[in-house]
Amino acid sequence: MIIVCVWRELIVEMYPEADLHGPADEVALAEVEKRLMLPLPFELASLLRETDGVTNEYGDAVVWGARRLVEDNLGMRREPDYRQLYAPFDEMIFFGDSDMGPQFAYVHTDYGPGIVVWDHETDRRRLVVVSLRDYLVRCFLQGNAWFR
Repeated sequence: MIIVCVWRELIVEMYPEADLHGPADEVALAEVEKRLMLPLPFELASLLRETDGVTNEYGDAVVWGARRLVEDNLGMRREPDYRQLYAPFDEMIFFGDSDMGPQFAYVHTDYGPGIVVWDHETDRRRLVVVSLRDYLVRCFLQGNAWFR
């Protein structure tokens, strides 16, 4: 059996300093979907099967691991203050953040899944890329403020 690690190769080629983790297993991925009551986007699940999270050299979680996906998304959905301050998060899957505060989430658009940047100060949710590959390229090659 040949195992191809497309995501790992792409990340290391772009950003050799990235910290890649061991793969998430199918049980963990099923648990994410069950607990969040949303299907994982195919490309995110594919990446997590190769590395259960991606961190840059500064410790920023560019892509969260399966456990954090569940903990942070449920925490945001259940936080009473967030329910009063922000529009609902139930149809979003947050999966990464920037050291500058904004967080990134998958949403479903009329054209399929997309990735938005969410600003916690304004509750603004703006589509920034349409694929995980584009997100990683921008994170690793364009610096921390690429989404502005």
